[in-house]
Amino acid sequence: MDLMELLLNTGGGGAISQIAQQFGLQEDQAQSAVASLLPALQAGLSRNVKQEGGMDSLFQALAGGGHQQYLDNPGILGSAENIMDGNGILGHILGSKDVSRAVAAQASQQTGIGTDILKKMLPIVASLLMGSLSRQTNAPAAPQSPFGQAGGGMDILASILGGGEDSSAGGLMGMLGKLFGG
Repeated sequence: MDLMELLLNTGGGGAISQIAQQFGLQEDQAQSAVASLLPALQAGLSRNVKQEGGMDSLFQALAGGGHQQYLDNPGILGSAENIMDGNGILGHILGSKDVSRAVAAQASQQTGIGTDILKKMLPIVASLLMGSLSRQTNAPAAPQSPFGQAGGGMDILASILGGGEDSSAGGLMGMLGKLFGG
């Protein structure tokens, strides 16, 4: 399952509509924009969980971050609180504003949507991603311990985080590797 599919399957369809409305886009443009930003976030998450304590930090954020609220109530996506939360998530995932700007510029080339819009959209997409991952990993079939038997949402989380480098985003992954020093 790719991240866009995960987002849509965990209730993100309403969020896509909200993003379209907020940024004056058609729904298919909003979906394309979100899909173009997700591979960079996936790569950043993959990089972070490979660092010491990274997986524990991710599980703590997924368990206690309250990110599912953005899927349950997409109307709050544009709120100052969500933007602040999303920027915090971006700081953890991408590391710097320079990387965020580069991600938005690359996504703009892919979609034809303005870089300024995509930069404003990034924290919202980061919040949605965390909400989707939280909902998936906290599903009833998921084990309570990250060190328990893999299953349910944990299998999906492992496949998503393991698949960051294999994404079809091509040039974006190479660019991120250079920005991250990898």
